Amino acid sequence: MFLTAQRFFAILSLVLALFWIAISRVPPAARLERASVAAQKGFAAPDFSLQSTGGEIITLSNLRGRPVILNFWASWCPPCRAEMPTLQALSERYSAEFVLLGINASTQDTLPNAYQMIAEMNLTFPILLDTEGTAAAAYRVLSLPTTFFIDRQGIIREVVIGGPLSEASLRARLEPLIGETP
Repeated sequence: MFLTAQRFFAILSLVLALFWIAISRVPPAARLERASVAAQKGFAAPDFSLQSTGGEIITLSNLRGRPVILNFWASWCPPCRAEMPTLQALSERYSAEFVLLGINASTQDTLPNAYQMIAEMNLTFPILLDTEGTAAAAYRVLSLPTTFFIDRQGIIREVVIGGPLSEASLRARLEPLIGETP
């Protein structure tokens, strides 16, 4: 039985997809066993405190009253890189109305590579360093990028696994959160 070109490409696509899933997973040390709250749509967003690249400690619960987008990423992740310019533009456009936090999956990345990507892409929104994997574990992040949309009351309204997210997709999820009364 011979493989046709169509079957060959179907098998190759499946193998590449499985490979991507395998390499984008969070390491075992940061997995579910350390999570105590379900980080899913309709549940309260797990609180955390992480240091930003600027040295500031940011605590999620201190941001209540404003919509928040959490975007977990790594510098080696092509979809993460692809969506960063869109996140930057969205942050610049709506900075007074919501908070965007980029959370570098530092357990899967190197800090020099993360800082290089931040500089290369001229990212100005806060980038937090999850050096111990605690935020990734609390949010049950199993692949990158993963984006959480959190309302003013601290409830997760939507979770998007994968990317890159388009501007239209981001705006469609963000604008209802911005439009809600505090």
